[in-house]
Amino acid sequence: MPSEEKKLFVLDTNVLLHDSSCIYQFHNHDIVIPITVIEELDKFKKGNDTLNYHAREFLRSLDELSGDKLFEEGVQIGPNSGKIMVKLEMPTAKALKDNFSLDIPDHHILNTAYCVAKTLPDKQVILVSKDVNLRLKAKSIGLTAQDYKKDMVRNVDTLYKGKRFEENIPEEIINKLYTGSEEVSIDELVFLKETLYPNEFMVLRNGKKSALGVYDASSRMVKHIDKMPAYGIVPRNAEQIFALYALLNPKIRLVSISGKAGTGKTLLALAGALERKKEYVQIYMGRPVVPLSNKDVGFLPGDIKAKLDPYMQPLFDNLGVIQNQHSDGDGKNSKIKEFLDDKKLVIAPLSYIRGRSIVKTFFIVDEAQNLTPHEIKTIITRAGEGTKLVFTGDIYQIDHPYLDCHSNGLSYLIEKMQGQPLYAHIHLEKGERSELAELASNLL
Repeated sequence: MPSEEKKLFVLDTNVLLHDSSCIYQFHNHDIVIPITVIEELDKFKKGNDTLNYHAREFLRSLDELSGDKLFEEGVQIGPNSGKIMVKLEMPTAKALKDNFSLDIPDHHILNTAYCVAKTLPDKQVILVSKDVNLRLKAKSIGLTAQDYKKDMVRNVDTLYKGKRFEENIPEEIINKLYTGSEEVSIDELVFLKETLYPNEFMVLRNGKKSALGVYDASSRMVKHIDKMPAYGIVPRNAEQIFALYALLNPKIRLVSISGKAGTGKTLLALAGALERKKEYVQIYMGRPVVPLSNKDVGFLPGDIKAKLDPYMQPLFDNLGVIQNQHSDGDGKNSKIKEFLDDKKLVIAPLSYIRGRSIVKTFFIVDEAQNLTPHEIKTIITRAGEGTKLVFTGDIYQIDHPYLDCHSNGLSYLIEKMQGQPLYAHIHLEKGERSELAELASNLL
């Protein structure tokens, strides 16, 4: 079938909960919403989480489009767009009766898509779902299925790493940067094959000589970077030096740090925040609460603090590492305790910031790969004057059931923000937790 022909997309509930505006992303193609999806969205209407927001927003949008024909041939979504229609329950197809239990809402959605496809044999019908399991079930009965791709990063292998290594650099340039006495104009780096991004880091080498630099787009100069400790934490490799430079530079308001476990992402972010505490009213460190093994926090014993403490413990562990760099009588150690007591250093779930305006805050979001692109956008757009935002995570270590390395918020942020003067990114590759941890990370 020619690609320009109109298609019909049947949307799963999780697509609408991921992006409530998704119906405007299918161009001139038609959309079917199974009635089961409307029923499922009804369960998500109340609450302050992102899922609740998307449920409400989509239902409002559908209500505005609603007309007499919404449940028949559909209504127009907008100019140059296709139609949207809500399909009521259809007789269960034999292929589903023989293979799937109809007690599960997903199978009702699957049945609707299957019946629509059989009713319209000359039209390409595609089930769109964030649930890989449902997509596999669809394919098992001959139905085309795909993920929602609007905010997906196409190729994570070529995702911006924030750094580059250049070999055989003229010795005079290495000497300028190594001593830090002079900056190097971008015009002197005529041998570079690719254009430098603002705040992109560089390791320049000539034999055994090397120098670290960063590109300042405002002056069009490559500047020398020194090895700077932060609150007792000393960077152990070039990547960590780059990370601390971005964290400590007040001109860089948005930082992302990616890398596998043990590379020091969270520790460096927290150390950088403590080092710059005087410039901010508060340090806020949060992470999304993504339960493992399908166990929601409601099933855990205890009050809300007891339920959430296990999720926050890794952040307190990193704070403990920093505290251990200083003796009990050290002023920096007592300052950390004082910051915690006075709520100037807050470690809490991200859900606690809903409705807040983030002003003059050093804001760290850990495990950002478990956020959707919309959630990342929501956090950044809430940042007020004097706020610095830091996102850390590993795009390959995802606990969210409907996200992967292509569709998570951290990958999306890196792809969309590269090249912006207020933004810096660094991908950490070398593990520094321990020799054993690095061995396990590489081999297991």
